[in-house]
Amino acid sequence: MAVKTMNDLFVHTLKDIYYAEKLIYRSLPKMIREASSPELKQAFEKHREETEGQIERLEQVFELCDVAARGVRCDAMDGIIAEAKDIMEEVEDDEVRDAGMLAAAQTVEHYEISRYGTMIAWAQQLGMKDAVKLLQQTLDEEKKTDKLLSELAVANVNKTAA
Repeated sequence: MAVKTMNDLFVHTLKDIYYAEKLIYRSLPKMIREASSPELKQAFEKHREETEGQIERLEQVFELCDVAARGVRCDAMDGIIAEAKDIMEEVEDDEVRDAGMLAAAQTVEHYEISRYGTMIAWAQQLGMKDAVKLLQQTLDEEKKTDKLLSELAVANVNKTAA
């Protein structure tokens, strides 16, 4: 798809985050299995449930754009997930692995927060009020998850790993 207009850029980025969300959704079960901290395991389980809803909202945005819901490869998310897999495979200590996985999960959240913030600004500029509402709901969830992970890291996971 050639990107010639702001709308084209919005749709391309929508496809990018759709790919990323689906990759996250497929990757979380392994992170849930590998987590030794019950709180971290629970946070990953909750985020997987939320991610399912986020994918559904993205599909609604695709409908609003009158475009088929289809992803385009997101090299950034591929790299972030690859790093998370490396941590799970290379770190032998359970508590240290938890700290590494939590950090990787926050990297995912920061990418998502950046993408959704940008897409909201573009949707506002393009007059896509319904898309703004859907994307804002997801952005709010991503920020809440990031905050939860930060609190979990400080209160428990990082201390246990140290």
